[in-house]
Amino acid sequence: MKLYYSPGSCGLASQIALREAGQTYDLIKVDFKTKTTAEGDYLKISPKGFIPALKLDDGDLLTEGAVILQWIADKNPESNLLPAFGTRERYTVLEWLNFVASDLHKGMAVMFSPFLDGATKKRFADGNLTSKFEYIDGHLSTNDYVLGAKFSVADAYLYNVLSWPPRVNIDISGYASIRKFMNRMEQRTSVRESLEAEGLSVS
Repeated sequence: MKLYYSPGSCGLASQIALREAGQTYDLIKVDFKTKTTAEGDYLKISPKGFIPALKLDDGDLLTEGAVILQWIADKNPESNLLPAFGTRERYTVLEWLNFVASDLHKGMAVMFSPFLDGATKKRFADGNLTSKFEYIDGHLSTNDYVLGAKFSVADAYLYNVLSWPPRVNIDISGYASIRKFMNRMEQRTSVRESLEAEGLSVS
């Protein structure tokens, strides 16, 4: 398999999940500006031009981070990255995957936009992101992970996106439960190895 990524971007969650599942894969770095990799034109691999993308051994390509995470979990059930079909816990994880993808991730993406000035971004963060951080912090105040004591792919995605605020001058240090969650995640071998592979340091 090949995982197409850009350092510090949303491919980190997929890499964490692959490591948790004990899967071997090649990391292929994508240059966002030129849409190229060491292999050539990335748009020939993934016409969307986004990451992550997971190219399977048979040549099939999976895109969309939340879907890739579900695929990894379902293909490696022994890793317990996603609860069994039909269980309430499974839908809790899927609920969080969708929340992170549609609300938190998309909201944070605004903060990286080159088309908005600093004042506009601050207003957006104050009016849109603060409530998300408060919700997450409240949940984590009584849960080590999204499911309580059990790690799942939703935690990989949540950690991934919550690592972005310092990069866009959002201070979330006041959210004690988020801070504990981030520290807890960074004790996992899969997280530390994934950060190292992308040339990133533990925050």
